[in-house]
Amino acid sequence: MNYKKAFNEARRYYFTVLLVFLNIVIFLICTFTGNLLYNKGAFYMWSVITDKEYYRLLSAVFLHQDIEHLFNNMILLFFIGRIIEKQTGHITYIIIYMLSGIGGNLVSGFWELITAQYRVSVGASGAVFGLTGALLVLVLFHKGKLEEIRWQGVVIMILLSVYNGFVTDNINNAAHLGGLAIGITVTFIGSLGRKSN
Repeated sequence: MNYKKAFNEARRYYFTVLLVFLNIVIFLICTFTGNLLYNKGAFYMWSVITDKEYYRLLSAVFLHQDIEHLFNNMILLFFIGRIIEKQTGHITYIIIYMLSGIGGNLVSGFWELITAQYRVSVGASGAVFGLTGALLVLVLFHKGKLEEIRWQGVVIMILLSVYNGFVTDNINNAAHLGGLAIGITVTFIGSLGRKSN
């Protein structure tokens, strides 16, 4: 194995590696310390409004309810994230990720206010949906194909993910759709800016 080549390749998406590592470490800390981080960091709109705990919009993105939840999100984050980070650059990538995660929780919170159905939620899914939306935009801006990925495949993946959210219990679809919309919007604006330069 060419370690130097692998290291140089990893440098092109080090934020993705860092995010995966950080999520795993936080999950391990949660596993050995009980519910402390979940109680303090999970997204709960009522706490955001009444206690002004705005940090929950971000902290919840780094918490996962179980190993399966973590594994599914981190697999998608690694394989989608590294493509996007290489294509957009480190700073734009982390902006897309963070805005999608925070924005997804905001959309979820507004939906809870409208429906008066409040829930506690955790997970990087909103941010990952944002990256999926970003991938779709990038593929379309590359004439429908990017690194052997075609736009039809991305659309099918999005539709299946959204459908799964509607037929599975305890899935925060508002956060998913919010993150998806923000990822698409931010990447589209950024791609237009690069095209005009």
